[in-house]
Amino acid sequence: MSKLRSVRTERDLRAFGANVARMRKIQGVTAELLSERAGVTRATLRSVERGEGTARLDNVMAVLRVLGQSDAVVQATDPMTTDLGRLHADESLPQRVRVRRPHQEIQ
Repeated sequence: MSKLRSVRTERDLRAFGANVARMRKIQGVTAELLSERAGVTRATLRSVERGEGTARLDNVMAVLRVLGQSDAVVQATDPMTTDLGRLHADESLPQRVRVRRPHQEIQ
């Protein structure tokens, strides 16, 4: 199945993949060793590094974990690190949280 992607998405995927490959090389880790440690196939790692966008998210996160980057990616997607996210969270959070108890019937 072919997916239509925006030009920006394609560019971001390629940049992400190139960053993963660079990080691997900076750390002096071979592709074979990284794929083994991450528990993914060599083909999956190649897909990630090429920015093909076909690897499952759990596999991408496994690769990032081995490279020591998974926490940074999770943190980068946390809405509470943005002013807008904090603003909306404050608006929608209840003032108090109450435990709902089931109604008891009077006999």
